[in-house]
Amino acid sequence: MAPYEAVAAAADDDRETRELLRSLAVAGFAAANVMLLSVAVWSGEDGSMGDATRALFHWLSAAIALPAVAYAGRPFFRSAYAALKAGRTNMDVPISIGVTLACLISLHEAWVGERHTFFDSAITLVFFLLIGRYLDRRARGRARQSVRALLALASRSATVLAADGTTTSRRVDTLQPGDVLLVAAGERLGADGVVSEGASALDTALVSGESVPVNVAPGAKVFAGMVNLGAPIRVRVTAAGERTLLSEIVRLVEAAERGRSRFIAIADRVARAYAPVVHLTALLTFLGWMLLGGLPWDRALVIATAVLIITCPCALALAVPVVQVVASTRLLRTGVLLLSPTALERFAGVNYVVLDKTGTLTLGRPELVAGDGDVEALRIAASLAANSRHPLAQALIRATPDTATAPDVQEHAGQGLKWGDVRLGSARFCGITDAADDGRSELWLTRPDCTPVRFAFADRLRPDAAVAVAALGAANLPIEVLSGDRPAAVARVAAEAGIAHWRAEVTPAGKTRRLAELAAQGRRVLMVGDGLNDAPALAAAHASISPATAAEATQNAADAVFQGDALLPVVETLQVARRADRLVRQNLALALLYNLSAVPLAIIGDVTPLIAAIAMSSSSLLVIGNALRLGARPPAREVR
Repeated sequence: MAPYEAVAAAADDDRETRELLRSLAVAGFAAANVMLLSVAVWSGEDGSMGDATRALFHWLSAAIALPAVAYAGRPFFRSAYAALKAGRTNMDVPISIGVTLACLISLHEAWVGERHTFFDSAITLVFFLLIGRYLDRRARGRARQSVRALLALASRSATVLAADGTTTSRRVDTLQPGDVLLVAAGERLGADGVVSEGASALDTALVSGESVPVNVAPGAKVFAGMVNLGAPIRVRVTAAGERTLLSEIVRLVEAAERGRSRFIAIADRVARAYAPVVHLTALLTFLGWMLLGGLPWDRALVIATAVLIITCPCALALAVPVVQVVASTRLLRTGVLLLSPTALERFAGVNYVVLDKTGTLTLGRPELVAGDGDVEALRIAASLAANSRHPLAQALIRATPDTATAPDVQEHAGQGLKWGDVRLGSARFCGITDAADDGRSELWLTRPDCTPVRFAFADRLRPDAAVAVAALGAANLPIEVLSGDRPAAVARVAAEAGIAHWRAEVTPAGKTRRLAELAAQGRRVLMVGDGLNDAPALAAAHASISPATAAEATQNAADAVFQGDALLPVVETLQVARRADRLVRQNLALALLYNLSAVPLAIIGDVTPLIAAIAMSSSSLLVIGNALRLGARPPAREVR
């Protein structure tokens, strides 16, 4: 699938989501009203309600339920029809049969004046099933959200410089290799290319994930999506349109999301086995009563329908969502927002953790860590830095907030600042030839007759990074760092956090390949990242989480987002997910056991709609009560 096809399909995807939401609203409204009428009928079982009143309530229920089922059940009916037309079956076939049969039998019972109908059960079942279908659609739609957010980063037009010096504005999808682009300050590049003229500083977060701009000069490779922060430059196009690096990132995200969409939630896996057994039981009941019990076909069909209703998977439908609600509420108290309905199940299965460096292990903003102890030099440097928006200059200002701004300072884009004979900038700009690379970003200050002063900057670790890493290690979760930064910088941060395994200068595609290698080894990887270059890896991982400071495209590719400067919410998420997984399995077992224990009563014909409703309600309350145990426990700080 080409990346731009996702945008073309967005309208259809949104239309289907809106249709599901409307169907859900109609089913919910109808179910509530029909249930009120049914409660009145059940209350009149002692003889206080006359036959005429009961018949009126049955027909009112029919007037509400039948149109609602016809409208709200369309997603299931269409899917079932398409499957049968193709000569196969799917989960919507037994659902459609059960709902339709319940409505027809109820209509017959109302017509002949019987005491019980099943309109309430039919519309309630549709309502519960639509909840799961809507959540599933929202989860699958996140793939397109990720792609649209990434494509929004691309420039829509570019300024092309002709051979005669004239300029024209052209759409980026019409650019060709060999075109020369004039990229102004603040403009986003519309294609991949090589700088042919000019020097500047570019925001390269899309490729490397690093917050510190990179200086470029003639001959430097640049990529679509990067932002020019300094002086105008000219770029000769080498790749445009769908051949750019940005489009490759989009394709990686799309491919990863399509792979993740094949993940089937545990409730769906149970339902695949549960529904056929239930319908086979109902069929055998019908045949048994009609052929062996000697009942008329309509009476045998009523008993068979009661079997369908008593085994209505309402508790199964609640088993997973109610745990998700309780777990989501608890995680919200620790600053974690779940974005995917299947996130908890995948978090629970994690057995390997991969961390990005900048903005994930670290806070994502450079801070002054060394200035050779020269207070006067720091004051002068800060007075020059006040004239620049460069991240390192801003870090100097934060270190000395009360310093006055120096006048008449000249900024050389991508190089540094000049104030008379005083210079603040890169080692090359300041004439320093013997600077050693210790993995830290740096600025140099040179003054006449004074020793050059080096200001070193580092992106500090999150305050609890080492504690969080230790907690993950104690839970036997191997940890690895994948970063697009320089080896020296990655090695320093990994050592401070207590992580032995790391890789530096890893591209977005390289991160995805590494995750594929780990998956092939049986690793279910949790990816934690914040950079735009992490989006494909976040989408490709078994589970993923991103800080709230990440770009929108990155958050859309993740399963969860955590707030604040702490990293321990990641540990809390895994701990809650593992407990939630145990509760989900317990709930599924309780729902199956409770519902199936009532099947013998239904088969022998002793179940009325009242008994069916009590059984369904009791099993639902049981799974809800079990799920609430997760929220009652105070948040923990270790993975179990």
